[in-house]
Amino acid sequence: MRHISIIFKRELAAYFNNPLAYVLIIIFSVLSMGLTFVIGKFLDLNDASLTNFFLFHPWIYMIFGPAIGMRLWSEEHRMGTTELLLTMPISPWEAIVGKFLAACVVLAAALLSTIPIVVTVYILGSPDGQMIFSGYLGSFLIGAATIAITCAISALTRSQISCLLISVFICFLLVLAGFPSVADFLRPTAPWLADLGNAISLWWHQSEMARGLVRLQSLAYLTTLIAFCLYLTSVIIRSKRA
Repeated sequence: MRHISIIFKRELAAYFNNPLAYVLIIIFSVLSMGLTFVIGKFLDLNDASLTNFFLFHPWIYMIFGPAIGMRLWSEEHRMGTTELLLTMPISPWEAIVGKFLAACVVLAAALLSTIPIVVTVYILGSPDGQMIFSGYLGSFLIGAATIAITCAISALTRSQISCLLISVFICFLLVLAGFPSVADFLRPTAPWLADLGNAISLWWHQSEMARGLVRLQSLAYLTTLIAFCLYLTSVIIRSKRA
């Protein structure tokens, strides 16, 4: 745990010692609340819930997650410090977990920046607190999943731009897979494919949790996806180390 803490503090300082983290947090806050009020017509719905607010998050994470995670290993490769880091008495797994947790802190800070919309909902009505909690839980897990995916991609390349583009594409497919229009198109001819799309779709799992449905299926899928991507990162890093 001591080694993970060292890497965590190092990465967290790297995020917040330059404008990147602050810019990303501001963009996330403006986008999530702006889309809710403008496109989602939050005030016109006269509905004291945040369901529409959370439904925009997977689309934002499609870019936001890769933007946070693209530097995790690509920057180390570019600067030639990967080998130096791994020659220290720190296992690749400890380095991966430390870096991932630091990125998740940036994600958590971005979510905390949206608290004003929760206050607004409580002022305007009497929302279901459990739905809001499950929505935020789903949002955090989906954001963490997009960061984990980007972490694995960043272990493969020196270029942050390449990592960003590849990760955005993968996240886009995982969001789109369970989108209603896609599922409705597939279901008449290939219902099994529509069900598979829902099972792997970040949007579908977020839509369920935004309605207060904390399914074991969703929790298991998202945590497994995160664990698998981090494991894949360790395999890639170990292969480079060898």
